Amino acid sequence: MIHPSLAQEVLAKATATGGDFAEIFLEDSRSHSLLLKSGHMDSVNSLRSHGAGVRVFNGTSAVYVYTNDTSREGLIACAQKAAAAVTEGKGCAPIPLNPSDARRPEEIRVLPGDVTAARKAEKLRAADAAARAVSGEIVQVNARYSDTVQDVLIANTEGTFVTDRRVYTRLACTAVASDGTENQSGSTNPGASMGFELFDSRVDPEACGKLAANQAVTMLHAPVCPAGVYPVVIDNGFGGVIFHEACGHSLEATSVAYGISEFSGRLGEMIAAPCVTAIDDGTIPNEWGSEHVDDEGMPTTRLVLIENGKLVGYMIDKLGGRRMGMAPTGSGRRESYQWAPTSRMRNTYIAAGKDDEAEMIATMGEGLYAKAMGGGSVNPATGEFNFAVNEGYWVKDGKIVHPVRGASLIGRGSEVLLRIDRVGRDMRMAQGMCGSMSGSIPVNVGQPMIRVSSLTVGGR
Repeated sequence: MIHPSLAQEVLAKATATGGDFAEIFLEDSRSHSLLLKSGHMDSVNSLRSHGAGVRVFNGTSAVYVYTNDTSREGLIACAQKAAAAVTEGKGCAPIPLNPSDARRPEEIRVLPGDVTAARKAEKLRAADAAARAVSGEIVQVNARYSDTVQDVLIANTEGTFVTDRRVYTRLACTAVASDGTENQSGSTNPGASMGFELFDSRVDPEACGKLAANQAVTMLHAPVCPAGVYPVVIDNGFGGVIFHEACGHSLEATSVAYGISEFSGRLGEMIAAPCVTAIDDGTIPNEWGSEHVDDEGMPTTRLVLIENGKLVGYMIDKLGGRRMGMAPTGSGRRESYQWAPTSRMRNTYIAAGKDDEAEMIATMGEGLYAKAMGGGSVNPATGEFNFAVNEGYWVKDGKIVHPVRGASLIGRGSEVLLRIDRVGRDMRMAQGMCGSMSGSIPVNVGQPMIRVSSLTVGGR
C-alpha cells in the first residue's frame, strides 16, 4: 500500500518534535449492501473508504490526525500536523521496519467482490419469501445483505510494518407482524469473517426469514410480562450481550486505565460466581470479531478475563497499557482510519459449563426465560444496565407456560456475575456491532444458557 521507506520517512516526521512513539494506519475498504424492503429492492450501495491516520505519543498523551490523501505529500503533511501538537518530549529513534503480511487467503474462498449483485439479491428474496410464508399476519419484511473487504497497513516506530485483509459478510432480516391494531417485530442478523461461502456453510436465508417471522408472530399474541424480582434464565448466543455490555466494557482499558471502572484495581479478586469463566478471543478463524492482527499491528490473542470467578485480565491497547503500566493484549481496534484505536472486545463470551439446560428451567420455580435479547444501555463506571428482551417466556412451577412481551432486565454487572448459579454446556456466539470511543466495530457475543438466581424484570 506504501513502501517501507516512505513509512519510515513519515514516522520520522511524526516524532521530529519530541514524540516518543508514532504509528501509521492506512486503510482501503470496499463495501456493498442491498436492502429488500416490502418485496422490492429499495437500495443497492457501493462504498470505498481510503485514507490514513498518524498517531503520536508523548508519555501518556496522544494526538491523532487523519487524511484521505495517501500520497507522499499528503502523509508527510499529516505527520507534521500531528508532530506540531507535541511541543516537548524525549523523542525516539525509529527502529528499522520489518515488513510482514498477516492475511490468510485460505480462510476466504469467495471474495464478495467477485459475486454479482443478482446472486446477493437471491439470498434476500429467499429470506423474504420464507418469512411471509410463516403467517398472514406478517405485513412487512426487510432483508439486508452487506459485505466489506478491508485492507490495512500498520507501521510504527517499534519496527512494525504489517498488512492484513479483513473480510465480513452478513445477512439481516426483520419481520413485522400485525393484528390490525398492534405490531410486533422479530429479527436475526447472522454474519462471519468470511466471503460469500458464508451461505454454503453457516447461514441459511430461509431459516433466517422463518426465525424472524416466528418471533414476531409469537410476540404479537403474548401477554405483557410481569414485573418484579425473579430468577432469569438467559439463552445462549446473543444472550451474551448481557456480559458484553454490563461487564465487558468495564474490563477495557478505556475505563480501567482511568479508574472509572467498577473493576479497576481488582485483579485477583473474586468478582463472579465460581462457575463463571469469561474469555475475549480474537484468534478464532472466520468469527465475526476475529482479526489476524489488531489495529495497532499486534497479533491478536485469546485472553482469559475471568477464570472460575476470579478477575485475571483486562483488555489493553498501547496507550491504555502505558497508563496502566501493563502490556497491550492485542485489543486495539477502530472503525476506520478516521478513528484512533482504543481497547475493544472481539469475540467475548462466557465459557461452557457443566449444567443441564432443562434442569435450569425445571428448578427455577417462577421467573423469566429470555430466549432472545435485544439492545440496551450500560454505565461502565457503575455497571448499571437495562436490556430489552426481544423474545421471552414465563416460567411457573418449573414449566414454560406462555410467551411474554415487553420484558426488560435491569441490574448491575458485578451483582449479576455473582448471582449466576447455572452455566450450560452449549456455548454459541452471535454477531453484533459495538459502538464506543473508537467507532463502531464487528464483535461476537456469546455464552451457553445461564441462570441468574435473582434479577429485576421490568414489564410494561
